[in-house]
Amino acid sequence: MRNGQRNWRRRSPETTEADAMNFDSPQPLKIVILGLSITSSWGNGHATTYRGLVRELVARGHDILFLERNLKWYAANRDLPKPPYGRTHLYHSLPELKKRFTTAVRQADCVIVGSYVQDGAAIGQWVTQLAEGVTAFYDIDTPVTLARLERGDLDYLSRALIPAYQLYLSFTGGPTLQRLEQHYGSPMARALYCSVDPELYSPQARPVKWDLGYMGTYSPDRQPELDRLLLEPARHWHQGRFAVAGPQFPKELKWPHNVKRTIYLSPARHRAFYNAQRFTLNLTRSCMVAAGWSPSARLFEAAACGTPIITDYWQGLDEFFKPDEEILIARSGKEVLKYLQALSESERRLIAERARERVLAAHTAGHRAAELEGYIYELFLKSAVF
Repeated sequence: MRNGQRNWRRRSPETTEADAMNFDSPQPLKIVILGLSITSSWGNGHATTYRGLVRELVARGHDILFLERNLKWYAANRDLPKPPYGRTHLYHSLPELKKRFTTAVRQADCVIVGSYVQDGAAIGQWVTQLAEGVTAFYDIDTPVTLARLERGDLDYLSRALIPAYQLYLSFTGGPTLQRLEQHYGSPMARALYCSVDPELYSPQARPVKWDLGYMGTYSPDRQPELDRLLLEPARHWHQGRFAVAGPQFPKELKWPHNVKRTIYLSPARHRAFYNAQRFTLNLTRSCMVAAGWSPSARLFEAAACGTPIITDYWQGLDEFFKPDEEILIARSGKEVLKYLQALSESERRLIAERARERVLAAHTAGHRAAELEGYIYELFLKSAVF
């Protein structure tokens, strides 16, 4: 932190470390977030993450300003053009951003720049040089970011910026956090995983349409797993009912006759989709599997809806759900069919209930807001400014 914080009490020379850990509740924070999008969830998973986080930060009494670049593909598909929490402003270019929001960035208690923000590296350089409060990078795509950083084809972050940000917030935990600190020089790397909004995702009484469903944008590295864990079972079980929702799948792909295809589902329709499935399938991108400790929002959403999950395996999974008790792991199409055909209804429901309890106890947007608040306070404590 540079130049101290306006909203925090300074430690006097007589204050001991023990005194420091017993400070009164601090005043509300002024937080500026520069993220990919909060107004449009079209083609990205960032918007739902930011919506829940901002709403919960505001509920905790903080002053939140969200700055979003006005990009045409989001402008044409805005499902929340005016978020009802905090303040959201659009800007058209980096010069406009600097002209309009220099004061806000300078005076904020914390400024967060998100991954995939256009001109993100230039924005990060500006923020880390200008801001007087905590500066943080929020990586919603950590394994992808680090792989691209190694290839040198990244425009929203640079190696030099990682040590410049005081806090690296990562969607991926585990050994990746140590790698960020020890290899890339981050002063402080902490997990800020994805989450679920329990106001939007919950059980819903409706007819079950599909035995197994999957939702996700097409990815070449996920497609072999989709073929193995959903399409292969569909080909072998003709009476089974399957569904795949997501954009960008190649037109030449041939789908089994018992697989229902939906090109795009807005977040408002996710709850109904999960609740119409007996089981839902979770698939993880190869870079996320390699990194481990990379839960997807789909895991938490489905669990909050009370839909039992069948997933591929990745290291760290058992820190989020207990295998066989809260989640089912499949390594082949035969295992998937075994779950679909042999698991009793009572067992199915019990697995779903346990997973829902786990998510509501630890993985809501409210939990993430509290964690972020704690990280910021930790930095204030380290700098001896309250």
